[in-house]
Amino acid sequence: MQTYIVIGGSKGIGNAIVKSLLTEHKVVNISRTEPSESHVNLTHYTCDVLSDELPEISEADGLVYAPGSINLKPINRLSVEDFQSDFNINVIGAVKAIQQYLPVLKNGHNPSILLFSTVAAKLGMPFHASVAAAKSAVEGLTKSLGAELAPTIRVNAIAPTVTNTDLASKLLRNDKMIENMNERHPMKTFLQPENVADMAYFLLSDKASKISGQIFELDCGIVSFKL
Repeated sequence: MQTYIVIGGSKGIGNAIVKSLLTEHKVVNISRTEPSESHVNLTHYTCDVLSDELPEISEADGLVYAPGSINLKPINRLSVEDFQSDFNINVIGAVKAIQQYLPVLKNGHNPSILLFSTVAAKLGMPFHASVAAAKSAVEGLTKSLGAELAPTIRVNAIAPTVTNTDLASKLLRNDKMIENMNERHPMKTFLQPENVADMAYFLLSDKASKISGQIFELDCGIVSFKL
């Protein structure tokens, strides 16, 4: 049984990852709100990763940083503060968590770090300037740390397309928008949180022990295909 730290595991993709890990592993969730589920393998700390001190944790085999943002505006309506906020949530929070838990991860079993990017870092999309810039930094961080921490700690990232979470609710708020979102993707569908959690589970596991420094486009074909 491994121990995984999940930052932001109370909602959305982070919560799906917590649920996928709980039956076989110990999970330490750190988020501003408590997850709705309870389990003997789940420990929760209420904490804002950007403004609070992170809790001391004595052992860990993996770290998942799940917080993200979807701040879609034309460039002339994006303030410098918007860019700073998105960068803080997506990059600085991840750096803070990694620096805090790196010593315990180094002593873990096949330890790994999992971060999150977006398809918008590869596919130019209108109104995504702020989030694409922040997530592109996450991809650079993934590759740089993957090299720096090899061979002890693996570092990978998942770059999902639109996922059916509260964070993306404005993009999926009616049947017409859902239909249009399906049609935009060559596979005629978009993601559910469980789809991302399945990939996360694999990347954290021993089955991915030879994989590091990679960005996995979980894109339903939108980046990979032109049909």
